[in-house]
Amino acid sequence: MDRIAIYDLDRTVTRLPTWSRFLLHAAPRHAPLRLALLPLVGLAALVNALALIDRKTLKETMHRLMLGRAIAPAALARVSDSFAKCEAARNIRADARAAIAADRAAGRRVALATAAHRFYAAAIARELGVADVIATESETDASGRVLYRIAGENCYGETKAKAIERWLAAAAPDPAGVVVRFYSDHVSDLPTFEAVEEAVAVNPGGALRSIAEARGWRVVRWR
Repeated sequence: MDRIAIYDLDRTVTRLPTWSRFLLHAAPRHAPLRLALLPLVGLAALVNALALIDRKTLKETMHRLMLGRAIAPAALARVSDSFAKCEAARNIRADARAAIAADRAAGRRVALATAAHRFYAAAIARELGVADVIATESETDASGRVLYRIAGENCYGETKAKAIERWLAAAAPDPAGVVVRFYSDHVSDLPTFEAVEEAVAVNPGGALRSIAEARGWRVVRWR
């Protein structure tokens, strides 16, 4: 039997969300003059909060403002790796580290599934010793540079659940022999919670806590 443990990233494995933190880490190192555009990032966030643009458009807008239209893979890898080291030192929950270690020791294959962009989510995963990553993908240009545009959809909600389903089909071709445990803090991951055998709500908000208690899912409080 294949046993798999899949972890959400933001506010599940990490204490704080990572996207804005990544941009504030990367911009001064890659394009410091773009920090002058921070007020426009705040404006884009406000427009998103008013439901005038979706999450995908918000992330693309923030990316273009802070890093530009395109970035060479080597440059992006450098800032992603340095960001991941900072996050590993300051923003990873101790109990998340312990849970990952326990799942691995129990023979579970560990994966990260997140709406974060792959370029830095994979770097954080490496810091945690996690090889498998399901994440938001980026478009590239003819020269191989990474563009601000998201390839496909933001890996969030139902889109994340479908991405996990596709990954599982490749990772464990016999679905009858797979037991999947999924950890997340947020009700947006309800489609994934409902698809797995073991649901674990981590520091859940009110909506997710109510659903978890009603359905008998495990609820944990992580430091």
